[in-house]
Amino acid sequence: MSSTLIKCLNIAKTVGRVTFKNFLTASQNQLPSLSPAAVGGLLKCGVHTTAPVRNERLMEFFDDPKHWSENEVKVGRAWKADELRIKSNKELHQLWYILLKERNMLLTMEHECNDKMEIFPNPERIDKVKISMENLETVVRERNKAYHLLETGETGERPQRQVNNAFGLRCTYKSCEHVLPPFMNTKWIKSRNLAYGGRAVHKFLLKYREKLYNAKRKAKNRARNEVMMILRRNPNFDLELLKRKYADVDIDKLRRTDKTRGHFVPKVDA
Repeated sequence: MSSTLIKCLNIAKTVGRVTFKNFLTASQNQLPSLSPAAVGGLLKCGVHTTAPVRNERLMEFFDDPKHWSENEVKVGRAWKADELRIKSNKELHQLWYILLKERNMLLTMEHECNDKMEIFPNPERIDKVKISMENLETVVRERNKAYHLLETGETGERPQRQVNNAFGLRCTYKSCEHVLPPFMNTKWIKSRNLAYGGRAVHKFLLKYREKLYNAKRKAKNRARNEVMMILRRNPNFDLELLKRKYADVDIDKLRRTDKTRGHFVPKVDA
């Protein structure tokens, strides 16, 4: 093969490679200027035709660089439900995506700090964002309920009821739509067997109820002992305040017992 032919082949390969590279980096808006067959073949091959992602967009997953070396970042509190109720639906929609981006950024920074074994400043920021998002969902659900009650007379929520699970404990079951009716859907019957029984389940329920009773009894005795210690050390303590704080304790009955009197000499006016 002659040297002239080899040079021609090399030039053709170079031109084709450059043309295909420019074709890949072209934006999707420029594709209609090409032939429909070429565009269809390129899209079927799964080749991305959008512009390359800039590094500035990826940096939105990270916090401001000036906060990277700090141990504390000044932040505010979470959004309250009363503050969100006065906002419009458009503002709530915008705020939701702001909180979503903030949550993704905080989770990314937390993972990066754990990977680099560094201190993540103010980890309570994640909790504040979650509380804000929960309050926002509550406000949106309230508005949806009010709209559906006004239009249809129903809440629009999924119907739910209290049932007993396999351990005999009360739980909330939310209904959902199925193609087959319940008596024909054998798969649903096997997976949603809400009945319970057997000697082991009844023994578990006895132990569980005994545990709940003991916890309630210990909490009541603990509150009673706290009231006795307060009255013993401070006989002139405000009784109305004690009754509001310890509503389950009979304070008038405790005052007549010897344990609340304490070891002190009453003052006698001369």
